[in-house]
Amino acid sequence: MDVRTFWLAGRPATGESELTVTNPHDGREVGRHSVPTDAQVAEAVAAAHAVAAEAAALPVHVRAEALAHISRRIAERSEEIAQLITAENGKPIFWARGETGRAVATFRFAAEEARRWSGEVQRLDTEPAAAGRLAYVTRVPYGPVLAITPFNFPLNLVAHKVAPAIAVGAPVIVKPAPATPLSSLLLGELVAETDLPAGMFSVLPVENERASVLVQDPRLPVVSFTGSAPVGYAIADQVPRKHVTLELGGNAAAVVLADADLDWAAQRIALYSNYQAGQSCIAVQRVIVEQPVYDAFVERLLPAVRGLVTGDPADEKTQVGPLVSEAAAERVERWVQEAVDAGARLLVGGTREGTTFAPTVLAGVPHAAKVACEEVFGPVMILQPVASIDEAYAAVNDSKYGLQAGVFTRSLDAAFRANRELNVGGVIIGDVPSYRADQMPYGGVKDSGIGREGLHSAMADYTYEKVMVVTGLSL
Repeated sequence: MDVRTFWLAGRPATGESELTVTNPHDGREVGRHSVPTDAQVAEAVAAAHAVAAEAAALPVHVRAEALAHISRRIAERSEEIAQLITAENGKPIFWARGETGRAVATFRFAAEEARRWSGEVQRLDTEPAAAGRLAYVTRVPYGPVLAITPFNFPLNLVAHKVAPAIAVGAPVIVKPAPATPLSSLLLGELVAETDLPAGMFSVLPVENERASVLVQDPRLPVVSFTGSAPVGYAIADQVPRKHVTLELGGNAAAVVLADADLDWAAQRIALYSNYQAGQSCIAVQRVIVEQPVYDAFVERLLPAVRGLVTGDPADEKTQVGPLVSEAAAERVERWVQEAVDAGARLLVGGTREGTTFAPTVLAGVPHAAKVACEEVFGPVMILQPVASIDEAYAAVNDSKYGLQAGVFTRSLDAAFRANRELNVGGVIIGDVPSYRADQMPYGGVKDSGIGREGLHSAMADYTYEKVMVVTGLSL
């Protein structure tokens, strides 16, 4: 099997060692990649630093066309890329194709935003002292971006860091997750086809313990991290003077109010508690149901969960695949068993076979159980009946996380009340919290992170406002 090169300042390169990527479902070898040496990592950083001014000065049409080219090329190679995502991540091919399609859109949205990305003009002669003066406000990149990406969306979450960086003219160095680097390396191949300056991007598949050198390098003033809260906040603590964006965990809640369409709610919650094998920070974990409809909802939910197809992620019919590793599946198994030992009732699932954990539903879970208060990151949901909408919204907020929440209701008043009262970054009315449109602002509060993704929001996050005042004009 060929050893894939990595991308060093826009060109393919090899190091002195290599790593093997395996399929989480069956352990077979998916691919091998070369690993950068310390000297090559330093070279990538130096190149990004050296090209920063040139990158920031790139004409908009150059940035936009590069992004559009990447979007087109992902579309052209979409099936190949989806198969690669499934192979290295274990994500069922159904979901992998969806991720590939989203990456096409993410780069297209970035191209469109780049063309709209313009300055703002303000007349300052609103006061006599500023007569004849005009302000031109633009946004300028802080500098090169270090993008540290997770395993669960090995293409589209990389796209959400690379695309806005290119759009604003910032060099970007990608440090992909060790379990799933191949999608990033393929993306690097497509970026290399553009007319962007050579030093503007690198993809460095290094081990996690080597990332601290990149995090601490002052020539990389922006760190954009997606992953677990402990790691994210440790990064922020290491570099308090850097601009750090953190997309962290959650334990997303879906609220089912008494006026909800129970069939729709049960179908959506069953599927999106278990999509990506629950390895999504907005997968449904807590299901909070008003008491008058609790029994009727559960009667619909449990058959929907049992009906999900679990198995080989390469099979077109599979809806729930393996977790990323056997260690991850064993952790989920321990957490479920701890909840049951503490008094929780196991309604569905609870079994493990290798890296696969069966879709699981628990009721009567103690509040202190890990499956209730931490991020499971597995195919597990807990049911919680509540007496009223007041209790439902209080239960959503009774968490150290605050990423997104879903509220199933037909009431506009309940919808706007949810938007007003829920301490989360996004409220999805009439659907699960797992919904994300790639162009919208996305991020959380509390331990769910700092900053926002979504193309325009990330572009703003990677830049600062700069003001030029022109004097002596006849306005």
